[in-house]
Amino acid sequence: MLRSLYSGVSGMKNLQTKMDVVSNNIANVNTTGYKSSRVSFQDMVSQTMSNATAPTGNGGGINGKQIGLGVQTGSVDTSTGAGAPQSTGNPTDLYIGGEGYFVVQNSDNGTYYTRDGSFKLDADGTLVNSGGLKVMGYATSGGAQVEGGTPTYSETGTPITIASQIGGQNYSNNSLAVDENGTVTAKYGSQTYVIGKVELATFFNPGGLQKVGGNNYAATANSGNAVLGQAGENGSGNIQSGKLEMSNVDLSNEFTEMIIANRAYQANARSITTSDEMLQELINLKR
Repeated sequence: MLRSLYSGVSGMKNLQTKMDVVSNNIANVNTTGYKSSRVSFQDMVSQTMSNATAPTGNGGGINGKQIGLGVQTGSVDTSTGAGAPQSTGNPTDLYIGGEGYFVVQNSDNGTYYTRDGSFKLDADGTLVNSGGLKVMGYATSGGAQVEGGTPTYSETGTPITIASQIGGQNYSNNSLAVDENGTVTAKYGSQTYVIGKVELATFFNPGGLQKVGGNNYAATANSGNAVLGQAGENGSGNIQSGKLEMSNVDLSNEFTEMIIANRAYQANARSITTSDEMLQELINLKR
């Protein structure tokens, strides 16, 4: 009798986990670059009442008898599908049309990865995200180069910084531009200079990345190491300036999952109350 009580409790506890995930998805429906999560369940170990037996000369085989002991959360997976692009008209808002991630430098000089391309220039001319983390890229070798040549780039990532002056000419406000290959250019006087390229990262298993808040992810043992490169390499995709990636949350699906979780929760609660009524009947036999 107590098995049914505990099975019902396990169902309610794990359905609460599902509801927590669904609610978080709905809360982040307008979060830039947000990736929705999904809960998968597994049954718990079953109690074996009798083992299976093989056929004999006088009779057939008998299947084993097992009674389940409830449910457990198997995984909480991240859906890495791309969200739709939303036009902003801001040249420092960047959208990745592929599987890549922007690379940003965290406060410990480590590395985070993000799909949120809402960038801006800080007071030092450094390209940063909305949380102030520096956007990493490849600087042109030997400093900024005049557009039209064949620039070479550094092999290691470095923050993308727009100098206040080049060749005695001041930076022209709002002249920063990023093309589909991630090339960053800026205008000084009448001349346009190539500053560098935006760095993108890809992963063998992007679903294994760990969410660390602020629309950022950290690499884990199961995501694999980041494969760094320029836009268009390693399947990272091209960059679209003036656009941001919307959340990939499907509200119709989330509302459906919410209804399913609610009804399943009610059903598990009913199994508990029914088991309680049966126990009460058993106790009443003593009267």
